[in-house]
Amino acid sequence: MNMHTETQLTPAESALADAFAKRLSDLPGDEAVTLQRDAAMQILKRGLPTRKVESWHYTDLRRLLNVVPDFDRTGAPEAVPVLIDGSLRMVVANGRAEAVKAPEGVTVDRYSKLLPKGELSGGLATYDGDDTVGAINTALVSDGYSIAVADGAEIEQPIELQNVHDGGQSHTRLAITVGKGAKVTFVERQTGKGAALVSSVGSLKIADGADVRYVILQEQPDDVSHLGQFQAEIAEKANLSLFIMNVGGKLVRQEVRVEMPGEGGHFELRGVNLLAGTTHNDVTMVLDHSAPDTTSTELIRNIVTDKAHGVFQGQIRVAREAQKTDAKMSCNTLVLSDEGEFSVKPELEIFADDVACGHGATVAEIDHAHLFYLMARGIPEKEARGLLVKAFLAEVIEELDDETLVAVLEQRLEDWFEQHG
Repeated sequence: MNMHTETQLTPAESALADAFAKRLSDLPGDEAVTLQRDAAMQILKRGLPTRKVESWHYTDLRRLLNVVPDFDRTGAPEAVPVLIDGSLRMVVANGRAEAVKAPEGVTVDRYSKLLPKGELSGGLATYDGDDTVGAINTALVSDGYSIAVADGAEIEQPIELQNVHDGGQSHTRLAITVGKGAKVTFVERQTGKGAALVSSVGSLKIADGADVRYVILQEQPDDVSHLGQFQAEIAEKANLSLFIMNVGGKLVRQEVRVEMPGEGGHFELRGVNLLAGTTHNDVTMVLDHSAPDTTSTELIRNIVTDKAHGVFQGQIRVAREAQKTDAKMSCNTLVLSDEGEFSVKPELEIFADDVACGHGATVAEIDHAHLFYLMARGIPEKEARGLLVKAFLAEVIEELDDETLVAVLEQRLEDWFEQHG
């Protein structure tokens, strides 16, 4: 006789299932969208991933996600000041997008208005059965923005996309297309107040010859679980520069999935993770080079103190057709406390034979010789440690080549180190 024992759901898993059951009738979408939501929920009902799932090996989500707050229908979080003066601000507050007037060359729609028409249902599909971030967002997403930048448009005004909350749950999605030869800068802000579960999925399709800079600044409170996913597709001779800065959150998983099907495309990722307290921060990247003459560089710098735990998983896959691929990946970490940890897993999967690919990783303490050198010249220890940390991170931040943006992010670094240094 065959016996089947159902998995006992954790309180968090039960809370997700209950939230889905209560909110399904209020969520936007046609019949096709509802079927996709149901399919995503079935993935979650099998249980959140544990260390046995390879892509979640360093982030046991079933153990770490132990609280899922109820939705708060009464909250009204306020937008935060823009990072760069003069930016166009688009705000999703507690999962609801606000109306916005777009500049010439940019078309903006609320995600919730397009879903009922079936126009965006294809974008809700999850990658696979291990795509837990996508599954949570697909099941519960309520709003966001669909943004289209016209062919040839050069948008001088940065576009800032704010996802703000005041506790509870918030599930948002961004769908962005950038036309041929266009040029634009996006800044994505993830922040709020109060304990919350936040999921945010963004997809970016870049047409031939376009140039996009995209900045993600995650600064959630210390009692927030933040699950983010950034997807990008880079066409022929297009360029994407992605910068990610994590400076908060209790549990953070930021996924980056990039496909390069266009010959001559370029992708660069720069990341800064500032980890303190008991935070668990996981940045996981999967990059597919699938066309010839594509290039990519990834440089991640991490600071770990207190009892924080950080993770970087980076996988570069080079298809047989992607000859003359040039891909370099590096992850460097400074651990400033005895109880801090950082796990690194770089991977190369190469099927082409004419490539230049490599990766490197280091985890170390501050060089005591450098610290002694500065202190011997009258610099107090805390200030000396701060100077060494800032020098360690300067290379990554200054590569943004935007004085205003660099100054703002360096101030974030100053504020963090003042509190945790």
